[in-house]
Amino acid sequence: MHESTTLLVEVGALLLLLGVLGRLSRRVGLSPIPLYLLAGLAFGHGGLLPLAASEEFFAVGAEIGVILLLVMLGLEYSANELVGNLRSAAPAGLIDGVLNALPGAAFALLLGWDWVAALVLGGITWVSSSGVIAKVLADLGRLGNRETPVILSVLVIEDLAMALYLPLVTAVLAGTGLLGGGIALAVAVGTVLLVLMVAIRYGHLISSALSAKDPEALLLGVLGLTLLIAGLAAKLQVSAAVGAFLVGIALSGPVAHHATELLSPLRDLFAAVFFVFFGLVTDPRDIPPVLLPALALAVVTMATKTLTGYLAARRVGIAEPGRWRAGLALVPRGEFSIVIAGLAVAAGSVEPRLAALATAYVLITVVTGPMLARLPDFPWFKRWLRNRAAAQRREPVPVHD
Repeated sequence: MHESTTLLVEVGALLLLLGVLGRLSRRVGLSPIPLYLLAGLAFGHGGLLPLAASEEFFAVGAEIGVILLLVMLGLEYSANELVGNLRSAAPAGLIDGVLNALPGAAFALLLGWDWVAALVLGGITWVSSSGVIAKVLADLGRLGNRETPVILSVLVIEDLAMALYLPLVTAVLAGTGLLGGGIALAVAVGTVLLVLMVAIRYGHLISSALSAKDPEALLLGVLGLTLLIAGLAAKLQVSAAVGAFLVGIALSGPVAHHATELLSPLRDLFAAVFFVFFGLVTDPRDIPPVLLPALALAVVTMATKTLTGYLAARRVGIAEPGRWRAGLALVPRGEFSIVIAGLAVAAGSVEPRLAALATAYVLITVVTGPMLARLPDFPWFKRWLRNRAAAQRREPVPVHD
């Protein structure tokens, strides 16, 4: 009885604190993710006031949080939209992977870490935060801009890439090596293709089995189906997060729309729990030694991510200001980066400084990213673009002997 009472007190106090931090972050125009991570650091191992009784609760809640983040991403797109985006944005996705995953992997090797840590860090630096970016675009009133579809296409390609990357890295972290990772990747590819085919041909049947007219039944049905498929996917050595993502893709029409509305509060709750849990299992005393490397890595990969968006927007004929808006909007890393680092922490077989480096890296990019996204709106930046365009149009003066 005493333990359950302590659990209620700890969970209630921490959730109340998260509510306050979330409101504070939105008032200053930032993502709440860094504050959630800091809260976890403050109350985790080596923090100011370690919470022991609630750690198991937050561990389970964190796993549910990852699943809900992924199913909500899947609900945003139909199978046909995903296939269309994959075809049109594949070159931009390839550029994105090369420019942003390779620097992370190379950085890990420069630090003297092994190839497994390089594989993990490459994923952490590769993928942008869909949640943070969507919030920034909405806050800045850019959802209708010409460059916004380019940004979303890059994010969709990254989501699809994660559906293949996560099973690979999960298998490698489990110690099965490259052969096991290759098998897991083949299974993931087959599973994704199978689900996409089922979603395209029979998605309406799956959706019709879930009534959009009964909110309670819909919530329980979608949540139950998501957790069931995620669990079965994990049993088959395909990431539970990937299973959840595929469930979201399979649902469509009114069911997907109403499920998004019903699941959004649960996603926000358990996603916050997930970020807190990652902070709880990271010792804040490990962060100062990796702060400078994290800052260096952030500077390099913020530049490469900006270049990614710039090139993707230029490829489809977006003007210079829109190219910069696209590039700078893609800077923040968040959910997936922490998910990947969390997999490495759970495996326990990777470089121990990786969790601290990932936490510091995400904090830097998620705080700096929204501020950088505002740069193209400043008058001095607009003047610089105009002067640059004028200089490019100016013909060189001929030289006569």
